[in-house]
Amino acid sequence: MKHALPFLTALAVSAPGIALAHPHIFAEARLEVIAADDGTVQELRNVWRFDEVFSSSVLLDFDTNTDLKLDETELAALGEVMHASLADFDYFTTISVDGTSEKIQKPDVIHVSYEDSQVMVFFAVKPEKATPLKGKLAFGVYDPSMYTAIDFPTDGDLVVQGKAADACQHQVVRPDPDEIIAQNSATLTEAFFDDPSGTDMSKLFATRLELTC
Repeated sequence: MKHALPFLTALAVSAPGIALAHPHIFAEARLEVIAADDGTVQELRNVWRFDEVFSSSVLLDFDTNTDLKLDETELAALGEVMHASLADFDYFTTISVDGTSEKIQKPDVIHVSYEDSQVMVFFAVKPEKATPLKGKLAFGVYDPSMYTAIDFPTDGDLVVQGKAADACQHQVVRPDPDEIIAQNSATLTEAFFDDPSGTDMSKLFATRLELTC
């Protein structure tokens, strides 16, 4: 597995028929921000459903007994690989407070299922340090390498739960790509798109949930 790239990209590179330079992987996501009773961010719960093309490549790679399905052992192996490979990318999950990024802890485990020819991933992450619901907080999910498109189909797929967040105003922000490109045209060069490590610029394109407390 290529540690310079996210796990998802590495799998796509190994799959036949997918371009090496810019794999196209698509996932529909749900993000739940859970507020603790003490007024801090307790955890962020992620659900990702991957497209059938990518899911089929995962099936080929992890179906060790070649029965054309993923059993519990194979799903656990996939979850372990994802747990290790996504660590350097903070599991595509971001938290910022007043514009400053906050680090997250590794999830205890990544759960994976394979239903209707699609891979589904479930896991929760916690902030590395206590993060009070104070100021302007933003939560999002994106791939810094821009190889994986993570989409929230509706605004209802980004939610905050917990009484401590009732006093906060919240909104889902979906940046306009044309505006982002126009505002940053000088830095969006070919070298930017060819950088496998990704850049912070890709965060500008990502859908996010904002809380103002």
